Amino acid sequence: MDRPEFLDREGYASLAFRHQPAHTGQEPAPTIVFLPGYASDMAGSKATALFGLAVREGRACLLFDYSGCGESEGAFEEATLESWRDDALAVIDALTTGPLVLVGSSMGGWLMLLVALQRPDRIAGLVGIAAAPDFTEWGFSAEQKATLQREGRIEEQTPYGPDPVVTTRAFWQSGEANRMLDDDIAIDCPVRLLHGQSDADVPFEISLRLADRLCSADIQTILVKDGDHRLSRETDIALLLATVEALCAGGETTESAMP
Repeated sequence: MDRPEFLDREGYASLAFRHQPAHTGQEPAPTIVFLPGYASDMAGSKATALFGLAVREGRACLLFDYSGCGESEGAFEEATLESWRDDALAVIDALTTGPLVLVGSSMGGWLMLLVALQRPDRIAGLVGIAAAPDFTEWGFSAEQKATLQREGRIEEQTPYGPDPVVTTRAFWQSGEANRMLDDDIAIDCPVRLLHGQSDADVPFEISLRLADRLCSADIQTILVKDGDHRLSRETDIALLLATVEALCAGGETTESAMP
């Protein structure tokens, strides 16, 4: 992909983004917006596959990096769940018009819910990929939570990169203040939840809980029996693209829609 552009914001970090507008003459259709996971960015395989789909099909697509991530400005350890939500709202409001299909990966699945609640009239659909709402509650041990409160940060090794991942007390507190799974979630649009049953990071039961809490009657939870957390294999990417395509077209995800 080409080098990103930047959204400048007075008093806030500039955000790196890539925006593919819809081809001229296309019928109005949703803009696909990808929300990366924790400490991730728009250069991952799922984001680039969605952008490639948009280019091929003439659809509108928006990728971006949260502040402190990827090519955006800012300090990672100063970010919170709410500040990254506000980053997402800033790029969406500045760069898109009309309906949106939000695609959230892991923590991005939590953020897509928060964004949808802030812009309910614009949301045409949601696609969660191992969505991880409330992970500050279920994703940390009691010892880790105590360390966060006492020391203000923890570091954890990750299989997804050479450097340890930092979680700050401010981020954890922001997450705890925005937990969603204990109550009904007032989102009524079509929702598709993809989750690997071999996910070692986010139990697939989280997607089942989320489906139960969402108010929408149009929800499909698709479990990939041997899928891991990333769902980045060729077959996983094909499932994601078919799901997003069907949702953008207002249809169902069926075998005939699969590549």
